[in-house]
Amino acid sequence: MDYNKYLQVFEEKFQGQPRVFRSPGRINLIGEHIDYNNGFVLPAGIDKEIAFLITPNQTDSFNLYSIDQNEEVSFTLTNYNTIKAGWARYVIGVIDQLLKAGHSVGGFNCVFGGDVPLGAGLSSSAALECASLFALNKCFDLGLSRKQIVLMAQKAENEFVGVNCGIMDQFASVFAEEKHALKLDCRDLSYQSYKIEFGDYSLLLVDSLVKHNLGATEYNVRRKECEEAVKALNRQFPEINSLRDAHLNHLKSIKPQISEKVYERARFVIEEITRVDQACEAIEANNLAELGRLIYASHDGLQNQYEVSCEELDFLVDFTRDKEGILGSRMMGGGFGGCTINLIHSDYQERFSNEVSEAYFKEFGKRPRVYAVKTANGSSEVT
Repeated sequence: MDYNKYLQVFEEKFQGQPRVFRSPGRINLIGEHIDYNNGFVLPAGIDKEIAFLITPNQTDSFNLYSIDQNEEVSFTLTNYNTIKAGWARYVIGVIDQLLKAGHSVGGFNCVFGGDVPLGAGLSSSAALECASLFALNKCFDLGLSRKQIVLMAQKAENEFVGVNCGIMDQFASVFAEEKHALKLDCRDLSYQSYKIEFGDYSLLLVDSLVKHNLGATEYNVRRKECEEAVKALNRQFPEINSLRDAHLNHLKSIKPQISEKVYERARFVIEEITRVDQACEAIEANNLAELGRLIYASHDGLQNQYEVSCEELDFLVDFTRDKEGILGSRMMGGGFGGCTINLIHSDYQERFSNEVSEAYFKEFGKRPRVYAVKTANGSSEVT
């Protein structure tokens, strides 16, 4: 990313030389809807990020300017709850968490923006939370560890923004490593790093341009359905406290006690956790064909068992199935819109982008956005 334009905007708004921080968006190779079931996920940071430029101003005033929204807000610690701008609440939520934890934060001027596509399921919100919290930690010498930053950023989104997200997005944004995926244990936040050798292949995201209009409601419904399955399992198997603890044989034994829908939700989660393990084995063996097969299997489960896909996402995945240059494709994120992630031969990338654009336009009257992405490092200061 070229930070010069951000520096120029900062100079125009506030003068002075700011410190520059960044935090990436993320992809998830496999392991969807698993974080709130205490299972394993396989995210990676990407080379699309939020840049956060900041200088303490030695006053009690907090001045925020969003380049992407072309909007500015100012507040103090006594009135920050009155700010209505949605984008600002991600930064204010971070400040709110710092105050609740007993940290002292002085006024500052900041400018931020980035190239993480909004609404595409690449966690622009987590990138903003983590970039701002990483910056405040450094500027005000708060002494927070990376793990504390992750947990505090998640709480900001849960409690202040009001989105009941899991931990994966913030963790990936802070801990990501270039050319690696992170197998994250969502129960205890331990993780293992897996180096990915894509060779002649690369990752391509196709944005359906469908927004998550059902996402928030259905996301909470899925969480409740999973909790219902866990309660039934726990009555018969007291050692099972999350779907991460269960095997398919456990689930089959309680099938008469739950609805068919709840059974299918739980079956998907258990099978998806297994696919994460298998994907890590495939990466270690440099078996991209097997990784691609697992990616397709993940989409099939999300579409038919978990029912969080949509017509447009299914079209984009089905369009790839007979293409020799594509090893795997699936919807990525919460569902009901957003992107598909595609493991594609690099030589086929440009031609496929044109083909899928034409086919999607013919079917839905609009052209999808296509993004080539590479893995990237987590939160850092730009020097």
